[in-house]
Amino acid sequence: MRITQAVILCGGIGSRLGALTAGTPKPLLPVDGTPFLQTLIQEITRYGVNRFLLLAAFESDQIKQFAKELPERLGSKIEVVVSVEPERAGTGGAIFHARDALDEAFYLFNGDTFLQTPLRDLAAFLDDETAIGALALRPLPDAGRYGVTTLKAGKVTAFGIRPLNPGPVLINGGVSAFRKSVVDYLTPCGSLEEDALPGLASAGALRGMAVDGYFLDIGVPEDYLRAQTEIPALRRRPALFLDRDGVLNLDHGHVGTLDRFEWIPGAREAVALANRSGFYVFIVTNQAGIAKGLYSLADYEALSRHIREGVAAVGGQIDDERFCPNHPDAVIESYRGQSDWRKPAPGMILDLVNKWPIDLDRSLMIGDRDTDIAAATAAGVRGHLFSGGRLDDFLRAVLAQGMDTI
Repeated sequence: MRITQAVILCGGIGSRLGALTAGTPKPLLPVDGTPFLQTLIQEITRYGVNRFLLLAAFESDQIKQFAKELPERLGSKIEVVVSVEPERAGTGGAIFHARDALDEAFYLFNGDTFLQTPLRDLAAFLDDETAIGALALRPLPDAGRYGVTTLKAGKVTAFGIRPLNPGPVLINGGVSAFRKSVVDYLTPCGSLEEDALPGLASAGALRGMAVDGYFLDIGVPEDYLRAQTEIPALRRRPALFLDRDGVLNLDHGHVGTLDRFEWIPGAREAVALANRSGFYVFIVTNQAGIAKGLYSLADYEALSRHIREGVAAVGGQIDDERFCPNHPDAVIESYRGQSDWRKPAPGMILDLVNKWPIDLDRSLMIGDRDTDIAAATAAGVRGHLFSGGRLDDFLRAVLAQGMDTI
């Protein structure tokens, strides 16, 4: 199941954080100078999610202003809308009141929790028509302040119980996927966790998977303090910048539509290899065909979705992309002229470096033209010229030359 909407619970008061949340919604608290919610959303976009529904209550005007500014902050074409509870409605009530804005399937996130989760694996549980929801469950050595979940063969059989004995447990990690029909189990005022999930578990409609990725709940002062160093360190990683035509796909000349697109052998596997090796993967591509009227912006976006879906089919992901439609000989006037984004200028790479926590010293660029290498060099990135063959074999050879992340 392909899910492109993320719903994020942002309405909690955050009383355990005291003065920190006296006038600020907990998800907007800064982590290393950036609102936690911004970091969370940027991480979610890596999975092809581009529509966000923020469920707000406390200081909702701040959430609305954040939503208005976020697309420009991230440099991404995302949609961010806000649903405000008519009164304090709880987590279940917040979803209930936003029911008309929900997709048929959506991811649900706690706005104060960070859990590295393979979202597509979570969504795959909903391919079973008897499943209404799927939870990412975090293993802990002891329950502590959390209720625990019982999981058997991928099915959640009990949710939110208190353990009878000490020892390892599974807790709700604050990341889940649901069908819209979960609304049938909700009321205008109530808790998703207390009022809906136990019943869904009893009915056999709740799935789950244990997730060992990094986990942090910023809801208490000591964990919020940890977030200031741990989350930035976790997110800082090298990047693989990829040209598109001639690297990911065969360059037939201004490839802008699906009927002219053909994968380079090993291209999708190369992206997955880079992901496994700890790299962000970004596309940076000149697209003068738009300026010359050979295909439209909508055509480019459709092809971009096709590329992301193709990469996802082999377990990889494109984290972000930049493209430059400008050209001095454009027939479309609005695209006519030079741009510091058009390679060999480094603008696209530099914009990504500005938006993402990239370790530039360990990053690299693969392109098939001298202009790609020139752009990389100008941005301070090592460039590698690809002349054909399997891209995954080429990348392995590049990494073997001295990269220490594989």
